[in-house]
Amino acid sequence: MKRILLPAGGAVLATGLLAAGLAGTAQAQSDVSSDVLNSEAKAVETVEFWSESNYEALRNATAFNPDSLEVQKIQSGGGYSSDTKPGQVVPIGEEKKVVAKTQNVNFPKTIGKVFFVAKDGKKYWCSGTSIQSQYRNLVATAGHCVYDIAGNDEVVSNWVFVPGYYQGKAPFGIYAGKQAFTHYDFDVYEDFDRDYAFVTVYNGIGGTAYTSKKVSWEEYKAYNGPKEVKEVEVSADEYKKGKLDPKTTDYYDIDPGKNAEPAGPDYPGAVVERKEVTKAEYEDAKVGKGNGYKFGEPITESVTKAEYEAYAGKGTKNPVGPEGNYTITHYYVQDWYKPGKVARYIRLDPYIVGHVLKDAGRLGDNVGGQGVAWNQKGGTAVRTFGYPFGPHPDGNKPYTGVTPKWCYGKTQEKVLKIPARRVEEHQSFRCAVTAGYDGGPWLTRYSNAKRLGYVTGVTSLIVDTDNNKRYDTITSALFDGETASIYKAAAAVWSGKLIK
Repeated sequence: MKRILLPAGGAVLATGLLAAGLAGTAQAQSDVSSDVLNSEAKAVETVEFWSESNYEALRNATAFNPDSLEVQKIQSGGGYSSDTKPGQVVPIGEEKKVVAKTQNVNFPKTIGKVFFVAKDGKKYWCSGTSIQSQYRNLVATAGHCVYDIAGNDEVVSNWVFVPGYYQGKAPFGIYAGKQAFTHYDFDVYEDFDRDYAFVTVYNGIGGTAYTSKKVSWEEYKAYNGPKEVKEVEVSADEYKKGKLDPKTTDYYDIDPGKNAEPAGPDYPGAVVERKEVTKAEYEDAKVGKGNGYKFGEPITESVTKAEYEAYAGKGTKNPVGPEGNYTITHYYVQDWYKPGKVARYIRLDPYIVGHVLKDAGRLGDNVGGQGVAWNQKGGTAVRTFGYPFGPHPDGNKPYTGVTPKWCYGKTQEKVLKIPARRVEEHQSFRCAVTAGYDGGPWLTRYSNAKRLGYVTGVTSLIVDTDNNKRYDTITSALFDGETASIYKAAAAVWSGKLIK
C-alpha cells in the first residue's frame, strides 16, 4: 500500500471562518494516512456498478455487521482527556452566522448511506454525513467503513456515498470516493481509538437512464460492459440471401419450430380439438374430460345426393327420407395436444447497453455540510443519525434499514474501555440501535430550522452494557486535536467532476 503522509500543518483553506477554523491545530506528520479509493475511470465504473438495473445493487446491499464490532464486555475509564484546546469549523452556509442551539427530530439532508464491497465480495452499507470542506466534497464516516479491518493494509472497493438514500433511490446522485484520510494508527494497527475516516468524493453522478445502442459485432465483442443480442424476424428470402452472401457481417439463424405433441387435458397450455370416430367407437367412449372421451353430441348434416353417395368417412349415412333428404351423422371424441410452433427466420443484432450519466454537482452544494468540532467535554447533548438494520443479540430485529433513525441525549461523563477492540478511550451515548448505524454522525448544537450542527464523533461500536442481549449504547472515537489535523488535511483536497 502506498501511504501519503502530508506535511505538518496541512494545506490552509480559503479565507474566512473556514480557513481560520482549520488552521488552528498543529499536525504531526505521522498522524495522517491517506489512500486513493478510485481513479476517475474506476469511479465511473463504480457508479455504474451501483446504479445498474435501476439501483439493484444498492437494494441488495446489507448492513456491515462483523461480530467484532458489536461488543458486550466493557470497562469504565476516567474523564475525557484533551490534547489541545476545543475547536470547531462551522457548517456549510453558516460561515457568517451563529448556529442555533435548538434540538429536534428533523433529519438533515447531509446524512446518507456509505456503500462498499468488502474483501468477502459482498455488498455492504454503513452510515455517513457530508461535512464542511473547502471544495464541498467531504464525507465523515467510521474508519472500519472505509478500511478493511480483516486486512488492514487495504481499503474496501466500490466505495460511494448516497445522501438522502431511501428505498433504493439516490435523490441527490451517487458520489464515488476519491481519497480516504484516517489516523495512521487505525490504518496500520486497527486502533479503534481512531475509528473515523474523512473521504473526499468526486462530483455526484445522477440521471442513470438506460440506453441500448446497435453496434457492429466487432464493437460488441470488444465491449466489456452490459450488452445484449436482439432477435429480428426476417423473411425466408432475406435469410437465404444473408446466409449465402460471403460479405455479410450479420448473423442469421432459424427458429425451427416444432410439431404438436400429444398431451393430457391438465397439461399446461394444452388445447383440445375434435377427432371423428365411428358410431361404435363413440358409443364406447367415456363422458368427461380426457383423450378419447366424447366431444359433444353427434352432429347430423344435410348433404347432396352426390356427396351422400361419394362419402366414405367414419360417419353414418342415414336412410334416405321419403322426400329424398340425404343426411350423414358424425361422431367426435376429444383430442388433447400441446400446440407446435411454425419455423421462423431470424437476424441477430448486437447492442451495447449504457447509461445517460449526468454531473450532479458538488456534494456540499446539493445537501450542505455539517460543521466539525473537537475536544468537546463529556456530558454534551448530541443527536445521532444513521440507518440501523441488523438484529440484537437475542435475534430481535426492530429496524428495516430503509429509513434513517435518530437518538438524542447527553454523552457519558466518563470514557469507555473496550478490551475486545483494544479501545482505551471512547465516548459513549445511550442509543438502542443495531448494525448499519455505524459511521453515522454525532451532532451537537443541532439547529431545528437549518438542520445543521457540529460533528463531534461518528458511531464506531455498538454495545450491550447490561448483558441482556439487547444493544443499548453506541460509542465513538474521541475527536481531538489529532482528529482535527486529519480532518484539516482532507478538507483542503480537491476532487473534481467525473462527467466533463
